[in-house]
Amino acid sequence: MPVPLAPYPTPPVPCTTPANGAQSQLVCSGCRNLLLYPAGATSVCCAVCNAVTAVPPPGTEMAQLVCGGCHTLLMYIRGATSVQCSCCHTINLALEANQVAHVSCGNCRMLLMYQYGARSVKCAVCNFVTQVGASSTNIVDQKFNAN
Repeated sequence: MPVPLAPYPTPPVPCTTPANGAQSQLVCSGCRNLLLYPAGATSVCCAVCNAVTAVPPPGTEMAQLVCGGCHTLLMYIRGATSVQCSCCHTINLALEANQVAHVSCGNCRMLLMYQYGARSVKCAVCNFVTQVGASSTNIVDQKFNAN
């Protein structure tokens, strides 16, 4: 009978859903797949690439964004100002939904403030609508007449 050189390995713990059904998710540190894990887990082994990803401490709020370079889903700790993609190394700005941005009106140049995620902002002075956001590389403005 062979003698093990290390302590006996613990039997694998079956992946079961807790009684209350609580599960969380994170992105695999190896292949970037979305992983589900039960509450209380400290690490998760990916079934696709076998990479072990550490689970953030309980109470840590996570957020997600899509990388602007390669369109990979990225997860990060809420409150971070930037997130570097592990696939293409693009540094992405991590703006929260309650943050605001600024743009000059395309007509009267008044400084306008708008909520992050908005596609356009209407100037309260001249009613000019300025397109904003990452998707508007070509600025297209439309003038709306107040009737």
